[in-house]
Amino acid sequence: MLKWAAVFLLIAIVAGIFGFSGVEEASASIAKVLFGIFMVLFLGAIFIGLAIGRGLSS
Repeated sequence: MLKWAAVFLLIAIVAGIFGFSGVEEASASIAKVLFGIFMVLFLGAIFIGLAIGRGLSS
């Protein structure tokens, strides 16, 4: 998912350089959404991993 966010960010940058503002805005918003989803899942996995790890060591 982070890979796709980076791809859409790259598309947004290239579109911005060439002046395609509609494509740039759409790609940037998709990249933001995918990055946000990635961060939520990543932090959730860390929290669950810590909770399970503490439960096993006790």
